[in-house]
Amino acid sequence: MISFALLLFIPLSLALKYLVGAGPIWLFLTGVVAVAILADWVRRATEQLAERAGSAVGGLLNVSFGSIAELVLALFVLAHGEADVVKAQITGSIIGTSLLGLGLAMLVGGLWRERQSFNRANTGLLSTLLILVVVALLLPAMFDIQAHTGMANTDAVDERLSIGASIVLLGLYGANLIFTLVTHRGVFAGDEPSGNSAWSLARSLTVLIVGTIFIAAESELVSDAVEATATLLQVSQAFLGVIVLALVGTSADLFAAVAFARQDRMSIVFSICIGSAIQMALVVAPILVLASWAIGHPMNLVFNPLELFAIAGAAFIVRAISADGETNWFEGMLLIGVYLLFGLAFYFVGA
Repeated sequence: MISFALLLFIPLSLALKYLVGAGPIWLFLTGVVAVAILADWVRRATEQLAERAGSAVGGLLNVSFGSIAELVLALFVLAHGEADVVKAQITGSIIGTSLLGLGLAMLVGGLWRERQSFNRANTGLLSTLLILVVVALLLPAMFDIQAHTGMANTDAVDERLSIGASIVLLGLYGANLIFTLVTHRGVFAGDEPSGNSAWSLARSLTVLIVGTIFIAAESELVSDAVEATATLLQVSQAFLGVIVLALVGTSADLFAAVAFARQDRMSIVFSICIGSAIQMALVVAPILVLASWAIGHPMNLVFNPLELFAIAGAAFIVRAISADGETNWFEGMLLIGVYLLFGLAFYFVGA
């Protein structure tokens, strides 16, 4: 009932925009809540379709639609020429799921248990891919620093390098899907889908399609209000991107991770949290780079030092915590604490 009631934020936000002419803060707040709720409904629809399709096709469905809210929201922000805000959103999504989401899940799941265990093989692969993300994002930044010493048209070179890197990253993610879903499916398989979905096929497809359409509408509303909201709240657009917009897109993953942690299903928690961060870096970011050319607002993969430090820090901390195959509530507190430290740093950017 609560999830149905929260859907009222959709007509409320649209009414504030087109009937009342409310200020940007109200449009931004109601819009981000609406996107978060819609993202959860799209996630549910995707899970129901995956339940019918089996693990291989289900994995592809989750890749295709798991980050739809983040992708659509970022596209509309990018269409406004706010490439730096989009890169902040990518950073926030990576650290939000790998630090805050995983930390909350460990904390909630470990409060009444001494320890929780998970599949080390799957988590080891995921954490290795997260390290790859760090290397892939460090390369354009290091190249940019080096190129500035002897190249006149550095921006053009950065964009070409970013396009090439994006194609490589998408290829690596495709290889990861083949590895985990086809050639080594038995090693990484979890619970097989029962084939008995609680939703009908028609309902799942309807929720997926309608949810995506409304996400697009709400994302346009939010992107229109980002700059004015940042000015009125006296915070940087980087903070809104890293914390607010990123958490909006990943909220469904965060709630799902906590729910599975309470059921002591930590292997799924790691797959959701780290998998979402990897998907953001290896799928969503490259797609945004390629799409940015089509919409006339080119974006590169040159992140600023603070963003790179946050992503690298999250990757190495997750790698260390996941090495022993066990978690506890205190490790969750550590992850949340690191996320809060990064949040403070981004809050004071431009202050």
